[in-house]
Amino acid sequence: MTDSLFPVDAYLVGALPEIWFGAVMFALAMYVVLDGFDFGIGILYATRDDEHEKETFLTAFGPVWDANEVWVVAFGTMLLAAFPRVYSRVLADHYLLAIGFVLALLFRGLGPELREQRDDEQWKRYCDYSFISGSFLAPLLFGTLAGRWVFDAPTLSLPALLTGVGLVAVSVVTGAAFLTAKSGPALASDLRAYGIVATLAYLVGVVALLTVVVVTDAGGAAETVLSLPAGAVVVASVIAGIGGSVLALRGEYRAWLMSALALPSLLSLLIGLLLYPTVYPPTGLTVREAVVSPLALNLVTVLGFPALLLVLWYFKFLYGVFSGPIEGESYGA
Repeated sequence: MTDSLFPVDAYLVGALPEIWFGAVMFALAMYVVLDGFDFGIGILYATRDDEHEKETFLTAFGPVWDANEVWVVAFGTMLLAAFPRVYSRVLADHYLLAIGFVLALLFRGLGPELREQRDDEQWKRYCDYSFISGSFLAPLLFGTLAGRWVFDAPTLSLPALLTGVGLVAVSVVTGAAFLTAKSGPALASDLRAYGIVATLAYLVGVVALLTVVVVTDAGGAAETVLSLPAGAVVVASVIAGIGGSVLALRGEYRAWLMSALALPSLLSLLIGLLLYPTVYPPTGLTVREAVVSPLALNLVTVLGFPALLLVLWYFKFLYGVFSGPIEGESYGA
């Protein structure tokens, strides 16, 4: 009897469940990195009074911010496809945070879209409030949800809140770095100060969070925090943060952007390290226990991974097209 070309009771690759866990974490990292700088731009927008500078901010991320949100959809879809029990528990156990996050995204998106519809100062001011508040609340709520998930902690606990505040801080870092790389020297020199302060706040927050986790053993993650891989990620974050700040002070803004984007990437890697081999600490479910059947996982692998590669190619093309500096033109297209 010959073996089936498409296994029914075995994975295409023995480590396929772990590969899918890595893919889910990759989608999370892409969202935190790409939509993170969008959030940071929205938060920094609150520091602007000049209309030309506001238009510059909106133009800087106008061509890409809709596309960046694709990654939160990809994260949810991949989590549902490979780990449906975890997907249902995350939404059920963190329902209010998830709804609040979606509403924050809604208000964040409506502000810039509606701002240009009327030439009225009060109307524009209300749209700006919507944009700024949504840009602040979205990473705060998403980070708090992630903190609750990883550390099995209440919403108003230090691990959850510090994770939320940390995501806000790193969003400001990447937003400032993105804007300095896209705008002129006068605006860049002003924005880098916000980015450097946010970098220091983020690094202090990460150290505070991990200290709390070690002291309280939140989510049983203390041992992982003290492990060599987690320590290496923290050291790399400190190097990227301090090195990026030096690059910003030297006016090397494109290099600073690369260094700044490493921070949320490393944060996502740290989340993966703190979770694995579990995928949902409140239930103790491991990756192997929570994953779908071999047949189902094989099917979504064959169908899903080519789509993921296509999305990655599209983003490479998109950011290649809009890679140059911008001027403060009206937001719209």
